[in-house]
Amino acid sequence: MIEKATFAGGCFWCVQGPFDAQEGVSNVQVGYAGGSEEDANYPRVCTGRTKHREAIHMEYDPEKVSYETLVGIFFRQIDPTDPKGQFNDQGQQYTTAVYTHSDEQKQIAEKVIARINASKKFDKPVATVIEPFTTFFPAEEEHQAYYKKNPLRYGMYKMGSGRTKFIDNNW
Repeated sequence: MIEKATFAGGCFWCVQGPFDAQEGVSNVQVGYAGGSEEDANYPRVCTGRTKHREAIHMEYDPEKVSYETLVGIFFRQIDPTDPKGQFNDQGQQYTTAVYTHSDEQKQIAEKVIARINASKKFDKPVATVIEPFTTFFPAEEEHQAYYKKNPLRYGMYKMGSGRTKFIDNNW
């Protein structure tokens, strides 16, 4: 049976690739999750007033990849200790979250966060929130698989933002 997973990790361009490459994962989309509005698009979400986060949403086959593995992949793409955003991107729309689709997913996410905190890998505790999944709106087509469509710009952005250095130094 196919299940769903949704994560907000700051700039959605930087989080999609590792999930596209993961066996057992399909239909990875970037978009906007949570929020207080009935619809979302890039210009509105960028204001920070809609309370949506840039996010990725995917389907996966739990017989091929576990949800715990997906949560682990997600955390290795972010600075989980920043409560205000990710790297150069600050604001509500860039904060991190695990949106759970079941109680089991919530328990797994809590376990992974507890393990990261117990490891003392970081000087601060994990700030990534766990919230129940409510809504996801796919982003505009130009944002889908941006890392493939614009590899040079994507690479410059990821490196310039500080994400690449953080991942290399911490994960």
